[in-house]
Amino acid sequence: MSHSKRIAVLTSGGDAPGMNAAIRAVTLSALSHQHQVFGFLSGYNGLINEHFTELNAASVTDIIHRGGTILKSARCPQMHHTDGLLQAANSLRKCHIDALVVIGGDGSFKGAQALAEHWSGQIIGIPGTIDNDINGSDETIGFHTAIDTALGCIDKIRDTAQAFERTFVVEVMGRDCGIIAMEAGLASGAEQIICKELIDDEPQFLQKLYEQVKANINNDAGHSYVLVMAEHSLSISAEQLAAQLTEHSGVESRSAILGYVQRGGAPVAGDRILATQLGCSAIEHLNAGADGVMVGVVNNQLKTLAFEHTSDTQQRNRDFVARLKRFRR
Repeated sequence: MSHSKRIAVLTSGGDAPGMNAAIRAVTLSALSHQHQVFGFLSGYNGLINEHFTELNAASVTDIIHRGGTILKSARCPQMHHTDGLLQAANSLRKCHIDALVVIGGDGSFKGAQALAEHWSGQIIGIPGTIDNDINGSDETIGFHTAIDTALGCIDKIRDTAQAFERTFVVEVMGRDCGIIAMEAGLASGAEQIICKELIDDEPQFLQKLYEQVKANINNDAGHSYVLVMAEHSLSISAEQLAAQLTEHSGVESRSAILGYVQRGGAPVAGDRILATQLGCSAIEHLNAGADGVMVGVVNNQLKTLAFEHTSDTQQRNRDFVARLKRFRR
């Protein structure tokens, strides 16, 4: 058995369904190894301000099914500056923390990297983001639930689109990665999927899109037509795109922006299981001396990857685009 440690955990950046399940797994696994566990509140802000609470088994009872995060989350601009990093490092030293578990996305891991330059304790990351845009893990906590949430909304919109014989542009989250649009679009049978990974020349892309929509509607009049669009994938908004589709096709088009509803709700089984696996794995790796790495799942195997490589998504994006093109109509 490894010697007892004081382990801290925080959730940072955008919340994701399953973060509570990860907090639970980290806490229970750490306690089983006789470690003490502390949760810093509101992400790195709580770390800087020494705002924390001790976690025990009772603290994480009945939270595996809850959305959001009991530790709260936030962005922390101070972590972009040396003064903030030094303050965070001093807080960890004052609280006698031996290891820090960071649950979050790319920005959270960059903060962890920067913090490591000023603090000698162990840091390990758990990927928690609905965008599923972290290199080193095939899946991130929250992605499964976000897809199911988006799918449920799109299916309901399809009912209205069918009833009124309308075209709908449904905007989903994913400003830096279109995988939510792809997965939700494929699962819902959307007629078109729009994400920046597919767009080399926007005017050319839009002209082709208008022509395809008009031709398909003319060939299959009386039926609904749904386009799933990743946020910020075009220079025009979903509402503007819908207006232009109305003009080009002659069929009334409307837009629907799903927004933050995709971040909320109880995590589905896939996210609860993933979060539990990664939380337990994080403690196992801390016990083994791991530092400066993220735990993830690759080809159904638990793996680790150094923080500096988690943002390297070039190959991931190439695989994503190839997959999307295979399924496009």
